[in-house]
Amino acid sequence: MASFTSAVAQSGDTVSRKTAEAAYPIHRIAVLGAGTMGARIAAHIANAGFPVLLLDMAPQGQADRNLLVTRALDALKKSKPAAFVDPSLASHITVGNFEDDLEKLKDCDWIIEAVAENMEIKRSLLAKVAQHLRPNAIVTTNTSGLPVALIAKDMPESFRRQWFGTHFFNPPRYMRLLEIIATPESDPLAVASIANFAELHLGKAVVSAHDTPNFIANRIGTFAMLNTFRTMQQMALSVEEVDVLTGAAVGWPKTGTFRLADMVGIDVLASVARNFAANAADERSDVKLPTAIEQMLERKWLGDKTGQGFYKKERGADGKEVRLVLDPNTLEYKPTERPKIAELEMARGNDSTPERIRTLLAGNPERDKAARFYWQILPELWAYAANRIGEVADNIVDMDRAMKAGFNWELGPFEMWDAAGVIETVEKMRARGQAIPNAVENLIASGGTSWYRNQGAEFFDLNSGAYVAVQETRGMTTLTKIKRSHGVVDKSVGASLVDLGDGIACIEFHSKMNALGEDIVRFVQRTLRPGSDAVRNFEGFVITSDAINFSVGANLMQVLLAIQDEEWDEIGLYIREFQGMTQAIKFCPRPVVAAPFGMCLGGGTEVALHAAARQSHMELYMGLVETGVGLLPAGGGCKEMMLRAIEAANAVRADLRGESVEVNETIKNVFETIAMAKVSTSAAEARKLRFLCDSDGIIMNRERVVTDAKSEARRLADTGYAPPLSRMDIPAPGEAILATLRLGIHMMREAEYISDHDVKIARHVANVLCGGAVTPGTLVGEQYLLDLEREGFLSLCGERKTAERIGFTLKTGKPLRN
Repeated sequence: MASFTSAVAQSGDTVSRKTAEAAYPIHRIAVLGAGTMGARIAAHIANAGFPVLLLDMAPQGQADRNLLVTRALDALKKSKPAAFVDPSLASHITVGNFEDDLEKLKDCDWIIEAVAENMEIKRSLLAKVAQHLRPNAIVTTNTSGLPVALIAKDMPESFRRQWFGTHFFNPPRYMRLLEIIATPESDPLAVASIANFAELHLGKAVVSAHDTPNFIANRIGTFAMLNTFRTMQQMALSVEEVDVLTGAAVGWPKTGTFRLADMVGIDVLASVARNFAANAADERSDVKLPTAIEQMLERKWLGDKTGQGFYKKERGADGKEVRLVLDPNTLEYKPTERPKIAELEMARGNDSTPERIRTLLAGNPERDKAARFYWQILPELWAYAANRIGEVADNIVDMDRAMKAGFNWELGPFEMWDAAGVIETVEKMRARGQAIPNAVENLIASGGTSWYRNQGAEFFDLNSGAYVAVQETRGMTTLTKIKRSHGVVDKSVGASLVDLGDGIACIEFHSKMNALGEDIVRFVQRTLRPGSDAVRNFEGFVITSDAINFSVGANLMQVLLAIQDEEWDEIGLYIREFQGMTQAIKFCPRPVVAAPFGMCLGGGTEVALHAAARQSHMELYMGLVETGVGLLPAGGGCKEMMLRAIEAANAVRADLRGESVEVNETIKNVFETIAMAKVSTSAAEARKLRFLCDSDGIIMNRERVVTDAKSEARRLADTGYAPPLSRMDIPAPGEAILATLRLGIHMMREAEYISDHDVKIARHVANVLCGGAVTPGTLVGEQYLLDLEREGFLSLCGERKTAERIGFTLKTGKPLRN
């Protein structure tokens, strides 16, 4: 999708992008205002490795004139979720104040105004700022609702040419949307420069929004929320029922409406809703903030930040935590109950959101609660969005993209409408007496039957009355889009081989949660073995997908069933095959580049560890978590981490013995990482935990992962790639370090930090990492270490408490410490 639009800066036009960057290079940024948004914007810019100047007011009567900013920075370092991908990046932020440090703005290329939502405060500050700017400095506002052009209307023309809106969503590290609001006077090159910087370095999904109240996402999202409140009251639904109806069933965040409101803050929700009511004069002025929310504001029930909102937690008489939910009619709390809505239970088993939407709408609204609810809110959402085309944005693609990136919807409103069937739903809307938007009438009159066609490659453009191509930002793509032009070379139930072009292919997992079952294991082995058709026809491979998570690891249900049936030979064969898959990745004649993202756990981490290189998305939650289910990494994970520990200590030489202090420390660190099932909170932390190497790439934008991984595979192929040889000369740390680790395990048990079963697991992990109880420096091979892994895994499978852990995790999604 074209992320920004102008006559001279189309996203696919590399020349204009380079021209924009040359005219407005971005090297140093300033953020004005160290409140919640300003401070977090500064933190995310620091995440990208850029220096940031963070300014706010100098407090009266305080010796420290930067106190407000230093306190904000201290809060950032402790914030949950973490604002920094690595705490050390806080050093990129320089603190200051508006009275003493405005002159430092002369060194800044982009200044982001993020002070209070007050027109006069913003204008007063900008008048002072303008005196300290370099000629080509860009100034933008993070306002969420004030008219962008109006804020700077009294500023000089030269200032207004380099002025526009950049609306970040909170928290900026995790929320991908950036709405850019250009004014009629904004220089398109300045807009293009910021859009390109935000996409490439900040990982943003950038959309072009009009200078209208609440812009795109908050305008549509606020209407959807307020209309949900209204429908809830009409249907006398409970908070829990609405949350399950407005959650994952329709591709919206699983939190649902009210849990999300608690997380965002009831006061924030109310502020956005009031701005909507005051400024968005449209056909749906009937939706208003419910009386219950006004009363919650009076009582300071603001959600998570105050400990109670629509939900709260209390300790019961037995000391256990009890979750309570608010009854909006009485403002009294009661224990939560799982809603029983039969239609939702029937749809739950379908992994396809479009199919679930069609199924839920196919119900009888007279009889089915879910169908009645959806036929109320969805057509009204679609109609509202259709009436905003041309008002909040030029086209439906920017509108859909804004809702997906800003509200974490799986489908935008127009994509949802297509899923439900435009023609079919319009007929029912007419029958119900609902007004049909002119935009929809124009679509149908032109012969169109959907907003998108050709698998999403074209969209209906209201201005031209015809379908036009969806423009792609150069370097940003998905496997879904690539398949349209290059196709699928090979496919099984759980995996596919996709031609990426330029001699590179991608192994794509598509099982549930990308769990690694027998089908995927065999597919990878078959694809990457020497002499296979794939190896003959392609010069390199990438392993990644379009899913939310890279892989949650091995198929635990398959393992549990085998344990319950005491199929020990079958488990042993499964481990051998899994190890065969990871070895096929490592020793493939062609370079294999793993591109992990999201959750990359257990076997997923082992897949990535064995690749020739890794190109990872910054938001990477990576770890060898097998100990949490009573097992140990047995797909080569322990082996590879042992090798990295030895290499980190500069000990991989046949003539250097393994008992050096450095090896002691690195093995201990790796042991703690595996035994404690540590999971990184970012790719930066994954590098510190040795899951990633210093040479591995880290990508800020999720939509660049495929392209960058492909480029790395191509680079490796072009530089004479040769696969490594299976090593037979690994100096085992041996019995000395093993004894040290066992002592530490014993002391942890004596202090009651771990259970008896934890002790068994940890001892098996230590045994593999040390190469067994051998003389330090004994040379061992990779297969020897794989055998130790398999033996430890099989031994733990025979433990009753391991089966209990696996069963508990499969049922609850949480670890059991027994």
